Amino acid sequence: MPTENDPDPRPRPEARAACSREPEGPSRPDSAAGAFGGLAAATRVDEHGRIDALATVGGVRGIVEASLPTFVFMVWFLVTSQVFASGVAAVAVAVVMGLVRVIQRQSPAQAVAGLAVVVLCVFMALRTGQARDFYVWGFVTNAGYSAAFIASIVARWPLMGVLFGLVRGEGTAWRRNEVRRRAYALATWVIVAVMLLRLAVQVPLYLAEAATALGAARLVMGLPLYALGLWLAWSVSAPRDASASREPGTSSARS
Repeated sequence: MPTENDPDPRPRPEARAACSREPEGPSRPDSAAGAFGGLAAATRVDEHGRIDALATVGGVRGIVEASLPTFVFMVWFLVTSQVFASGVAAVAVAVVMGLVRVIQRQSPAQAVAGLAVVVLCVFMALRTGQARDFYVWGFVTNAGYSAAFIASIVARWPLMGVLFGLVRGEGTAWRRNEVRRRAYALATWVIVAVMLLRLAVQVPLYLAEAATALGAARLVMGLPLYALGLWLAWSVSAPRDASASREPGTSSARS
């Protein structure tokens, strides 16, 4: 998933309970469980079965950590017009945030991954000397994820169904229910729309060499927009009744 900065992988009790339930029907493939188990565990669900989109993307802290290096790069470049100094400032902020997590005895994996992305973005900007190239990697990831998600829909394995199916305890049994499969396909299209919207807004700004506006768009359309898309995807794929996911062979699934 293109969350830009992975949330705390420890699930809430509700999410753990949902993920631990054995799905009815065929068991899910080991490969799917391995690839999406961590994402499912990170998906936060409240006691009413509603997704907590903010908590799922890491809460306020997650949004700040994902956005701050970009914000620092954008502001520093706006003030100094120096790509190198702006890149150093962005990397320094990412390092500090990583050190804070280590000091707090949290997993360094998330911090290391975030730092690696910032370093890559800075490298791309320094290679050309253009501040706008700091944002190119975001185009690559959004285009790549969009292609993968669309391919999953065409293959009738919509990725949001694989993820949400684990969280809801459906496993992959939802694939035998045409209504559920279509709902998860729609949920996957919602996430695709988020990524394509980013490209539709940000690529023209890149081509116009509007680095500051591009940075602002990246901040606004980062984790906050993704959290909104995640909430909408969960909502449109919610089972209509308790039997929707448990009885994939019913007549309602064939209608």
